[in-house]
Order: sequence, then C-alpha cells, then structure tokens
Amino acid sequence: MSIPNHSETTRPLHPDAVRILPLGGLGEIGLNMMVIEAAGGLLIIDCGLMFPEAYMLGIDLVIPDITAIVERKDEIRGLLLTHGHEDHIGAIPFLIEALGFPPIYSSPLTLGLLDNKLEEHQLKSRVTCRSIKVREPIEIGPFEVEFFRAAHSIVDGCGLAIRTPAGLIVHTGDFKLDPTPVDNQPTDLGRLASYGEEGVLLLFSDSTNVENTGQTLSERTVGDALNDLLPRCTGKILVATFSSNIHRIQQIVNAAIKAERKVMVSGRSMVSNIAIARQLGYLTIPDDILIDLRQMRDMPSEQVLILTTGSQGEPLSSLSRIAMDDHKQISIEPGDTVILSSKFIPGNERAITHLINHLYRRGAEVHYETTSEIHVSGHASQNELKTVLNLVKPKYFVPVHGEYRHLVKHAQLAQSMGWQADRAIVISNGTPLVFSENGHHVEPKAETGRVFIDGKGVGDVGEMELRDRRHLANHGLVIVFLALNQNSGAIVSGPEIITRGFIPEEESEELLSEARERVCQMLEEHSPAAMADWEELRVEVRKILRRLFNKTMARRPLILPVIMEL
Repeated sequence: MSIPNHSETTRPLHPDAVRILPLGGLGEIGLNMMVIEAAGGLLIIDCGLMFPEAYMLGIDLVIPDITAIVERKDEIRGLLLTHGHEDHIGAIPFLIEALGFPPIYSSPLTLGLLDNKLEEHQLKSRVTCRSIKVREPIEIGPFEVEFFRAAHSIVDGCGLAIRTPAGLIVHTGDFKLDPTPVDNQPTDLGRLASYGEEGVLLLFSDSTNVENTGQTLSERTVGDALNDLLPRCTGKILVATFSSNIHRIQQIVNAAIKAERKVMVSGRSMVSNIAIARQLGYLTIPDDILIDLRQMRDMPSEQVLILTTGSQGEPLSSLSRIAMDDHKQISIEPGDTVILSSKFIPGNERAITHLINHLYRRGAEVHYETTSEIHVSGHASQNELKTVLNLVKPKYFVPVHGEYRHLVKHAQLAQSMGWQADRAIVISNGTPLVFSENGHHVEPKAETGRVFIDGKGVGDVGEMELRDRRHLANHGLVIVFLALNQNSGAIVSGPEIITRGFIPEEESEELLSEARERVCQMLEEHSPAAMADWEELRVEVRKILRRLFNKTMARRPLILPVIMEL
C-alpha cells in the first residue's frame, strides 16, 4: 500500500502529558482507530474498517487514513485490539506494513480471527501476535496496559485500562452489561469500580446505543426465542447471522439440538469462524450434529437446519444466492423457514427488504427483528452507560464509537449526571487532545479521512473518481471521437458520437446528428490550429454539447472528447 508522506511535525510532549488522536470511529459506525501518545512512544487501539456507503459506487471497503502517524511508525510500541469485529480489526492487513509491523496484543479468539486475515494476505509470518490474559498488566513502552472482560456480541471482548504518565485511561471497548451472558463472562464491573477508586483521568465509552433508554436485553433472550420458534417451523430452517457472533451461533446450535435437527454450515466465513471457535474451545458442537451437503440431501427437510451468512442482504452471500435461486446446492421450497438473527444495519434496509421479498416469493416464511425476538444488541443502553460512568468516575469523559449525534447525546447524558461541559468532551476524527497536570487543550487538527479499497487497489480511488462514477450512474456517458490533422487542425475523421446509459442511439439519430453539427460548427468558429492545446478544444466540445443536451433533454451526461492526431 502506498501512503502519502505529508504529515505535519507533531509538537513534542511534556514527560507528564499524554496525547489522544482519533483516526476513525468518531462520527461514524466503523473505522475504529485511536492513537495514544506519551513521551517514549505511540500506542494504537483497534484498526478497523467500514463497509461502503450507498454513494461509494464500486468501493469494496473503507479504511482509515493514517497519514498523521505513518512517518512515526518507528515510535509505535503496540497495537491493542478490543475484539474481533471487522470494524475493529478489518483494516489491519491493509495498514500493518505502513505501521511498521508493531506487535499486536489481544485475546485468543480475536487473534485467531485476525490470523486468518493475515494468512489470506500472506502477512502471517511478518506479524507478531501476543495473546493476553485479562487483569494481568503488560508493560508496553511508556504504558502499562491491562485488558478487562467486556461482554459484547462476540466472544473474548475486552476493554482497556492504560496507565500513562498523565494518569489512568479507561477504554470500554464495545460492551453491554449483560447479567446472564451465554459464556458466563459478564463485563468486569468489579475491575471498573477498582479503576474508579484508583482515580481515572479519562474514560472512552461506547456510544452506539445511547439513544436507547433502559437496559439492553440479555443475549439469552435470543436463545429462549429460538427454543420457542424452532419446534413450530415446517420444512427446513435457514438461520442467518454474523459469523463472528459465536454466542449466537452456540444458541442456534443448542436450539437445533432441542428441536431434533442436524446442522449444516454454509458460507466461507461461517465455516472458518466456527472452526476457529471450536478449536479454541469457545464453541461446543457435538460432531454428530454437524452434517455435510450430501447428508442433508438424504434427510427429511424437517430434520435440517442450515446455518449461513447473508443476514444483511449482501449480494454474493450464501443466503442471497439461495433467495435468488442461484445457489448450486441449496434451494428454498414452499414451507421452509428463514430466520434473520441480526439487526438491520442502517444503509442495508433496502437490500434486506429485497432479500426478504425474494424469500417469500420462493414460498418461505421469514422471521426477522421486527417480527420476532431473535436479535438483541451487543451495545449498552442508557442505564448501562450511566452505571459505567458512576463506577469509573473519570475526571474527563470522551464518547467514542458512534455517529456524531451519538457522541453529542452521550456527552449530554454525562452532563445530566453532573459532569461539566468542559469535562464531557466531544471531538472528531483528527482532533488531537492533550492532557497534563495543567488540564487539557486541543491542538490543530491532523490530517485524517477515508481510504477506499476497490478490488486490489488501495487508495487509488478518491472523491473525484467517486464523483465521476455517480455522474455516470445518474446521467450516462457520451464519447466524442475526433481525428485532426496535427499540423493544420483540419478534421480528418468524425466527429463520431457514442453513448452509453444516456439515450438509445438507434432512436435518437436526430439529436446525435445535431450534436455532430454543433461540434463541426464550433470547430469552424474556433480554429483548432489557433488553440493553445487539445485540452482547450476538449473544453469547448464539452461546453457546446452540455448546452445542447441540457436544453433539449434536461440531462447532464458525462462528456468525454477523444482527440487523435493524424
């Protein structure tokens, strides 16, 4: 990956100060990446991606822009990962080399999921991964780091306590206060309380569900709902969920066993993550419960449950291909049941609705979040956020992990509990925040942003290219071919006009003929030989055709003049 080297020189830190620099995750769901700096080195928390928004045509993934720290890679002492979701670890294969291959610290499952990614990118041998134990402090450069248990929608989620020269920093990671987690590993409230007694300089806390009042439901409620639903289902059952949600997968398997159904796993990431979780002991599935495709075909539909990916309507996912009757091995029959055990992620509603409609067309009965209690969030609601604030009692509070409104509302929640406005601080990506014995201050904004991944290209598509793609998608393309004599500028051939996505050429000969006449007329009025260069000619061609198409059709296609010299 090629990363531009144009970061500004960072101001030196006082030995007793600490600098915070968010590179992603503040103002969006995804791209989570935070830099903590003290005299003696940098520490990075998470390195995540986000999936493209609707306007990012053709983009596969989005990762943080690390320009602000890329020239300081030799100072990076470690990369800490709170858990194994894509929005926290997904950017590592694309950025780890530019970061100088710092050692990575995290829990066993998180490192297991990361291991697969590094192997796919042929980076495994170059990366040092160190498995941690919760509540056991680790010395990393000028920092002492302690991981603590944080219940979330993935196994092995952790928060962080980081002792710095300026004081103790606590980062909740993604969390909820589930009183009855599936793995019996609740968020470590005792440790949070002990940090509060020790004295906490700064708290970073998950803001995702700050708009939800009360308390987030326990993950076990999903298991209860599945146990109630599965015995009533006819035909075969397909359950789609996130492949990283090991707790959810365990409950689905448990419900299948109770309903006397065998389980077939479909989808590459689902197969891979289940294998990792079983190997590490986080997932218990009896061997005789799992069946392959051949065994499934020989069994009555009423004895089969298919565990698959595609709950967000992803076009190439296993479930989407099944819904479109485009899957080579699995099809939907009338009377089958499909369960989407996940939240509708904002921006995916249209794709999910399209998926559900196609499943109904195939004759399936579909259960999803708004019709059944088959999903609960992995993020804390207001009462849980208040509990953490009261336990930790930070001097300063910075909301993280959310869209900008979430950060503002979380700061307002803290203020309603007694924190002063200057102690509940909302910052944006790229805003350096320095804490010392003299208080805190904000430094000039650092360069941050989003880097787009399109196929094998990383960072080679920018806002200008996206703008052109949107223009093409909305208005179509007009290509004008001209061959000119390189000496005289006289027309040798053309103008020939080809359109794509604009108008049917065979039905619009009159308009295209007028377009050719307008170009010829312009060439007569503006001698090509007198023009400074061919770019000036291209500008004139675009100008004359833009006026014509706007006047006659009120359309604005992308006009591409192609000039050849003969």
